[in-house]
Amino acid sequence: MRDLAREYTTLSLETLAAIAKSGKSESARVAAATALLDRGYGKPTQLIGGDGTADPIEYRTLTVEEMRLRAVAEI
Repeated sequence: MRDLAREYTTLSLETLAAIAKSGKSESARVAAATALLDRGYGKPTQLIGGDGTADPIEYRTLTVEEMRLRAVAEI
């Protein structure tokens, strides 16, 4: 399935570019531009935030037990 879909890569990118340039609605142009950027550069990362009073938590540095305790505390 993936190989079949990839056969349409050029057509798909050209279609997205055409919509981004001259789509009939602003939302279509934005959606096409976003899709192009996501494919070219990846989706932006998003931090997991709390109430804004504490520093962001980097979960990859926590042990499984620490993550479990934080998850229980947030419930």
